[in-house]
Amino acid sequence: MTKAELVDAVAKSANLSKGAAEKAVGAFINSVSGALKKGERVTLVGFGSFEVSSRQARTGRNPQTGKEIKIAAANVPKFRPGKALKDAVAAKKK
Repeated sequence: MTKAELVDAVAKSANLSKGAAEKAVGAFINSVSGALKKGERVTLVGFGSFEVSSRQARTGRNPQTGKEIKIAAANVPKFRPGKALKDAVAAKKK
């Protein structure tokens, strides 16, 4: 699902105009991004939680040349699904 498809689904589900749904989706994304930039955890009960994880510096290999390269440490976003989301996805596979 793309962002445009998500906006359409939110508009249809919440009976909103596409413009209002796009603002709502954009505000959600900006709010989650802003909280993660501050190092905060965002928890949506039943859906899951977003958090920032630190990835340590490491040595990698360039696949084209085989030469070793140093990969810098970085903070990366991480999502952990909640129980309700896991159950909803598992139920679809049956």
